[in-house]
Amino acid sequence: MTYCVAIKVNDGLVFASDTRTSAAVDDVRTYNKLHVFEFRGERVFVILSAGNLATTQAVLAQLQRDVDNAAPVNLRSLRHMYDAAEYLGQLSVKAQRDSAAMAPGSAVDFRSTLILGGQIRGEAPALYLVYPEGNCIASSPETPFLQIGELKYGKPILDRIIRPHVSLEDAARCALVSLDSTMKSNLSVGPPLDIAILPRDALAIANKLRLDLDTPFYARLKEAWGQQLVNAFRNLPRFDWEAPPLMQQAAQQGQQGQQ
Repeated sequence: MTYCVAIKVNDGLVFASDTRTSAAVDDVRTYNKLHVFEFRGERVFVILSAGNLATTQAVLAQLQRDVDNAAPVNLRSLRHMYDAAEYLGQLSVKAQRDSAAMAPGSAVDFRSTLILGGQIRGEAPALYLVYPEGNCIASSPETPFLQIGELKYGKPILDRIIRPHVSLEDAARCALVSLDSTMKSNLSVGPPLDIAILPRDALAIANKLRLDLDTPFYARLKEAWGQQLVNAFRNLPRFDWEAPPLMQQAAQQGQQGQQ
């Protein structure tokens, strides 16, 4: 019951997620799935989460404890984004094992899938998909976005639009349209929506928004996207046996004149 997407373009990174965790008829719940660890001027990390909430909370709590206690390995001590992705994977695996050990024989799925993005000073921005098993893969020029959760409904717009040269603002709009398309087809993904923008080399989140259905900007975006889709559909090429729309209209007007 999640959809999160992270996008990497030349100008930086964009992160977006829904907040719905339960969508029963009389039990709709929300939970923040976009988490920021920011050390301004030094490094910034954004984590998107999908899967077991207890596992996610355990991982986030351990990340914060390790920073607060200046543990030998923590988000401030790691030298590379890949090291941070491996560290996050190790914490996730441990949290899953600990939860499973406390409930032997349970049918509960304790797995959690994470996206880690951010930048460490001296390195380029990076995105990693961290699997429940702890291993990870990075985004690439051929795959400049990563998704977790209910990804199939929102993927087509990303495939068509997202390229390295796309601006951060266009990437953010595309992420929101991707989320909106998913919500249209899947009740388990829902508002409010969270979005964060990390410009390249800023080492700080530039914009972070929470958007609900009645937020003016999101309402305008949603309406404009829906109307443009209808307009595009109406302007698709006609089959050979169809009369052009103008000819149809002229024929109808002619028939009305004869009456």
